[in-house]
Amino acid sequence: MPENFLKSIQRLGSEEDRIAESVLEAGAEVVETNVRSRLSGVIGSGTKLPSRSTGQLLSSLGVSTVKLDRSGNHNIKVGFAEPRSGGKSNAKIANILEYGRHGQPAKPFLKPAKTASKAACIEAMRQKFEEEVQKL
Repeated sequence: MPENFLKSIQRLGSEEDRIAESVLEAGAEVVETNVRSRLSGVIGSGTKLPSRSTGQLLSSLGVSTVKLDRSGNHNIKVGFAEPRSGGKSNAKIANILEYGRHGQPAKPFLKPAKTASKAACIEAMRQKFEEEVQKL
């Protein structure tokens, strides 16, 4: 094998954690943007009464830092920060929007965002990985 290739493989191994984090962050950015767009489209739409939206749900949407699980896998999450003023949970409000409740129809935004952003997320992660490998 060419010596340059072997050196690149060695550097890749020593930079694995940093590369994994940047690749996951690139993918999460795509998903978060899609979720934010879809969420802003469903908040306050199709209501019989004027919307009582405070903007807290949308502003609490974000991306976690990359963490290692017990198995040594890198994880990142797109979701809602807690707590919410007023005693309710952001996760509960998001769940009610997504699935509805008695007298309130469902306004799915999470599942459609997941479906719509899957290919773009994978592509962003692939591009970031290739960019990081080129730097080695």
